[in-house]
Amino acid sequence: MPTPCDTLVTASHILTQNAAREIVTDGAVAISGGRIAAVGPRAELAAAYAPAETVSMGQALILPGLVNAHTHAAMTLFRGLADDLPIADWLHNHIWPVERLLTPEAVYLGSLVACAEMLASGTTCFADLYFFSDQTARAADAFGMRAVVGEGVLDFPTPSAKTPAEALDLSRALFDHLRGHPRLSAMVVAHSPYAASDATLAACADLARRENAVFTLHAAEGVTENADSLKKTGKRVIPHLHSLGILGENCLLAHCVHTDAADLDILAATGTRVAHCPRSNAKLASGTAPVPAMRQRGIPVGLGTDGAASNNTLNLFAEMNGASLTCKLATGDPTAFPARAALDAATLSGAVCLGIPDIGAIVPGGHADLAVLSLARPNMVPFFDAPSQVVYAASGAEVVLTMAAGRVVYRDGRFPDMDVAALFREARDMAVSLAAKRP
Repeated sequence: MPTPCDTLVTASHILTQNAAREIVTDGAVAISGGRIAAVGPRAELAAAYAPAETVSMGQALILPGLVNAHTHAAMTLFRGLADDLPIADWLHNHIWPVERLLTPEAVYLGSLVACAEMLASGTTCFADLYFFSDQTARAADAFGMRAVVGEGVLDFPTPSAKTPAEALDLSRALFDHLRGHPRLSAMVVAHSPYAASDATLAACADLARRENAVFTLHAAEGVTENADSLKKTGKRVIPHLHSLGILGENCLLAHCVHTDAADLDILAATGTRVAHCPRSNAKLASGTAPVPAMRQRGIPVGLGTDGAASNNTLNLFAEMNGASLTCKLATGDPTAFPARAALDAATLSGAVCLGIPDIGAIVPGGHADLAVLSLARPNMVPFFDAPSQVVYAASGAEVVLTMAAGRVVYRDGRFPDMDVAALFREARDMAVSLAAKRP
């Protein structure tokens, strides 16, 4: 007697990302209660399960939903507002001034646009660091996505908090608000060692430990950060953070571009994770993070897009491609960051970075977060090697279906839970209004 299940998704190929990195040909994924019940040959699962619905994708590749380990979703409102600038000029003279004008509604609209963009390119889970973070959580929930969100804590006033203490109170409230949610959770966010004092960093780390949550911040991103840290503390950025006792398995550092061997040894010894943002780093001319050296030391490295003001897209296919190519270019070694490693960074390692063990792979018991790519597009023909095709050939535009927690949340340009035409009109109006008011 076949076992009832909610959905059976079939396709010509399934890239499982399981421990053996199996690729199933003419396969199927059985889904029940938002989780994967089984994955295997289509004929076997069709005989073993009685689905309420069958989704037949034909000549297509099913892969795990991608995990964006570092973004600022609402910054879609600033896409293209200040480009081709040095990072200090970009941040201090263009981004921070307009961010002071943000409202909860602006963050909600910008985050909705970000969620639509991510789902349309196969991302089902993201980590977000920003202001009015409850509104980003609200946006992710409206689209049915998975997200880990945190309220930015800085030592100067933000749009949502006048003091670090007030921002920490918002963080505590966010934990209370999201506790027990099936798809959303909170994390602790400090902007960076240069925008948060040692006392603020310690308070953030303490809250993260109390909540058994991720603590994330920007670190060693800009070319002057280590020199500035040496003047201020007598230590480079990473050793200074280590001296404060905040590094560890729950700590996720974004960028880590300007890190030397000693820095990386500290990250490896403490189990600290890294969110690598290759395209943002390249666009701001921050440099290329030493990802191959991180991997050699066993440092978990996830991929992030950063915000749409510094990258302009929230597309993890572009990040996988950029991560692999920039590592090859920087090292002169074509094997430095192969396609399989880039794919792992956007799936399994991203899950590790965010402390969510049941995403990033298509395995029984895991969350049913999936992306489906058409293999009928010209750039996907022929099809020899799945990781290679995903990282080097795909652009993200091949995504024809995205599923989160067992529900279809995007299919063929449509979002079942959202009138995106109306959303885009509202977001455009909000972006124009903010830009007109900036100093």
